[in-house]
Amino acid sequence: MTAPGRRSSTFTRLLRHGFTDPSAAERLLDGVELAPVRNDPVLLEALGATADPDLALHGLVRLLEAQPDPTARRELLDTLIASKPLRDRLLGVLGASEALADHLARHAGDWQALVTYEPRDLHRGVAEFEYGLAEATDPVSLRVAYRRCLLSIAARDVCGTIDVAETAAELADLATATLRAALALAEAAAPEDAARCRLAVIAMGKCGGHELNYVSDVDVIFVGEPAEGTGDTDDEARAMRAATALASHLMRICSETTVEGSIWPVDANLRPEGRNGPLVRTLSSHLAYYQRWAKTWEFQALLKARPVAGDPGLGAEYVAALQPLVWQAADRENFVPDVQKMRRRVVETIPVAEVDRQLKLGPGGLRDVEFAVQLLQLVHGRSDTSLHSGTTLDALEALAAGGYVGRADAAQLDEAYRFLRSMEHRIQLHRLRRTHLVPEEEADLRRLGRSLGLRTDPVAGLLRAWRRHASVVRRLHEKLFYRPLLDAVAQLAPGEARLSAEAARERMVALGYADPAAALRHLEALASGVTRKAAIQRTLLPVLLGWFADSADPDTGLLNFRKVSDALGQTPWYLRLLRDEGAAAENLARVLSAGRLAPDLLMRAPEAVALLGDGNAGGLAPRGRLQLEQEILAAVRRADGAVQAVTAARGVRRRELFRTAAADIVGSYGTEAQPVEADQGALVDLVGGAVSDLTAATLAGTLRAVVREGWGDTLPTRFAIIGMGRFGGHELGYGSDADVLFVHEPRDGAGEREAADAAGRVVSEMRRLLQVSSADPPLLIDADLRPEGKSGPLVRTLKSYEAYYRRWSLVWERHALLRAEFVAGDADLGRRFVELVDPLRYPADGLGEDAVREIRRLKARMESERLPRGADPKLHAKLGPGGLSDVEWTVQLLQLRHGHTERGLRTTRTRQALSAACAAGLISAENAGTLDEAWVLATRVRNAVMLVRGRAADTFPTDPRELAAVGRYLGHGPGHAGDMLDEYRRTARRARAVVEDLFYAS
Repeated sequence: MTAPGRRSSTFTRLLRHGFTDPSAAERLLDGVELAPVRNDPVLLEALGATADPDLALHGLVRLLEAQPDPTARRELLDTLIASKPLRDRLLGVLGASEALADHLARHAGDWQALVTYEPRDLHRGVAEFEYGLAEATDPVSLRVAYRRCLLSIAARDVCGTIDVAETAAELADLATATLRAALALAEAAAPEDAARCRLAVIAMGKCGGHELNYVSDVDVIFVGEPAEGTGDTDDEARAMRAATALASHLMRICSETTVEGSIWPVDANLRPEGRNGPLVRTLSSHLAYYQRWAKTWEFQALLKARPVAGDPGLGAEYVAALQPLVWQAADRENFVPDVQKMRRRVVETIPVAEVDRQLKLGPGGLRDVEFAVQLLQLVHGRSDTSLHSGTTLDALEALAAGGYVGRADAAQLDEAYRFLRSMEHRIQLHRLRRTHLVPEEEADLRRLGRSLGLRTDPVAGLLRAWRRHASVVRRLHEKLFYRPLLDAVAQLAPGEARLSAEAARERMVALGYADPAAALRHLEALASGVTRKAAIQRTLLPVLLGWFADSADPDTGLLNFRKVSDALGQTPWYLRLLRDEGAAAENLARVLSAGRLAPDLLMRAPEAVALLGDGNAGGLAPRGRLQLEQEILAAVRRADGAVQAVTAARGVRRRELFRTAAADIVGSYGTEAQPVEADQGALVDLVGGAVSDLTAATLAGTLRAVVREGWGDTLPTRFAIIGMGRFGGHELGYGSDADVLFVHEPRDGAGEREAADAAGRVVSEMRRLLQVSSADPPLLIDADLRPEGKSGPLVRTLKSYEAYYRRWSLVWERHALLRAEFVAGDADLGRRFVELVDPLRYPADGLGEDAVREIRRLKARMESERLPRGADPKLHAKLGPGGLSDVEWTVQLLQLRHGHTERGLRTTRTRQALSAACAAGLISAENAGTLDEAWVLATRVRNAVMLVRGRAADTFPTDPRELAAVGRYLGHGPGHAGDMLDEYRRTARRARAVVEDLFYAS
């Protein structure tokens, strides 16, 4: 007996052999079941070699307890001690699988299946498994026989007798034998049905690919024909009913839960039309569907089609008929957008809490490898039959051998895939449950790590290895497509198999490049040579090409990248920035492939690419008005004359327009570092505020430059610029003019004529300098909202404005003044102008009915006269129903009516005024939300068109590529431009209904 307070030597040995609960283990070893062998060192050492010694010991005791008599128990113990193969197999299974331990406890004689150790046991095939299932006479006995066969696979797996690929192949062979046995049971139960039809079972998915998991749905497709000797229509219909009954029975035999559990679900949802289509079709019906209706993913699924049960001749006919269609899929019209969609990871469908634990669908998971391999097979398999394999690792090896994937990349992916599949197998084996989640409990992680041979620190070692392999997959996933393209054009590795010119062209087309020859020339120019610059480009391009292919116009993205690289290639910081700063390269790729505006701005001053990084250039956050004004005024002070000063101001404007456009694009597309901005209104406010602040700062700098050149420090008249329209509302878009009013007030001692002449010269010179042709985009000043419109003087004194508005102002002018806000020049004069117009725009008595009718009349006239001929009104973002004009006029009518009493309405900004009207109870929250949504969407459409086309427009483009690019900016994936237009029409239609109620009917 052990002295109190001291641990027994057995306890210490158990700890040393990996037991986590040595006290419980000691009690089990002292029990009657293990009495004959409790002191045998061989047993303890064998238990310590298992994944979970505690679980293995507990399972062994349960197995011994389940033996029918002492003689059987003694036979088991004697064989266990004497036979190392049985000891390793049995204890290995008991230490790795609680579910198989349960099976052995229920079927105490099945341990005998692990005794034999003959050459044929090393790599069992379908014939051996059919032999193992031959005695099954009903679903229950089939389940018992299936688990017995599964036991032998698991034993050789955990002992390392077979590797992960061989394990997966044997699991698929066992599934094949099980489907055949289940079909035989179904035919025996309904011999008339069996005689009436020919039925073939086609394995799909992992079973078809010979790479099944321990627990997985078995995907199948059923094909049926009338039995030989029949052929009329009635016979075919009866045969299909009979085949459907057999197929349904087969599925129930495998899927239903009995006292022995279930085998696995049989899933026929990959059939034509999915679960909505008939369970069994004739071969001609299958062929007709795939020829007319099938989508790219359905041909991708057929890569793994393999006849496994039923009529072998019919199965062979099915594969022979459909396989040619698989290899023609890359020629289909919708292949490129389908590939783009399939290449996007499906992480967003995974619950957030599970993303980091997903072995299959998470970033760097098994699906990344499988999809990449399958898509490359579809692209190149039409001309290379060596790629026609349904098994992922075999196909990957063939891709490397043919030069379609780099050999080093393929080797790394092979290693990572094997490790991830091994993890998946051992996780599922524990309880024989279908899961792809890495466990969270330390005990589960410890068992998993030990099962993979990590014994020193199994938990930490497992997590390190998993992260490393997932990182390899993430890094190589995109590069897999593009690195061989670079090898093909750069030709730097002698002896390495390379893509042929035709194969490279095929791949570029499949990835969305409309002009593959030009794209390959760009790659050659960028990546060829032995310079450091070319070496860095070869590192960057595989990832950049993936981002370009993810856009609506990959060709333009690549061309623009070549232009920027040619301009900055000799600049030491450029490639270093892209290589070393995580966000810079992806930000650049998104910006260069999103349309014309941002690349055009960048090409005029390529050094602005530094803004895209994480460093000291300020990043993509727009700068505030004060900061911009300080920079521009400082540049004006340093300049030699007004021309040079305004050129500097316009240069700052160009750079900041690029910064804003880049921030907008990155927020709209999203990157790995920054997800898509969920609040579309926030992006609208960002652009509107940034461009308006930039315009105000540019005008302030231009005003200072013109005054300095003409009059020194002081103009003979005070001068202020009042923003109007979208400018005053902080809602300017990329292509907006600056709507303004000019106001002046002669200084003491200055004559009226002198002051007026000076103010007029300032306005003329500002407009001229801001429109001078140069590398910088012009800033157009529009003063048409001034009193008397185009007929009136460009600039007036404050007293002149006061006299005009008091005597002559029209309703439309009071309406326009709702947006008036001081933006540049003399702040005191600007303040007094705003005070002057406040009573006009927020009248004390509200708005009379005559004025309301006039506003409605003006709006109706504007809609009828200004809408371009031939334009679709329902898609016109400014003047169409539910567009910007509808929303703004409705909000502004509320401001004119209630602005005097509701101070919250006294704002120049549409969204703020709408929010204030809702807070004041003037509009319901639902209606306010509808109007806000429509206004934000219409503004985003205008911004998108400008970004994509490089010129302003109020309606959607007609060019398919441009329309797709607008769709991507608005959050619609490839091939969904129609959905975008439908969404716009719906949103605008709802807004128009609110406008009809509030603007016209109120």
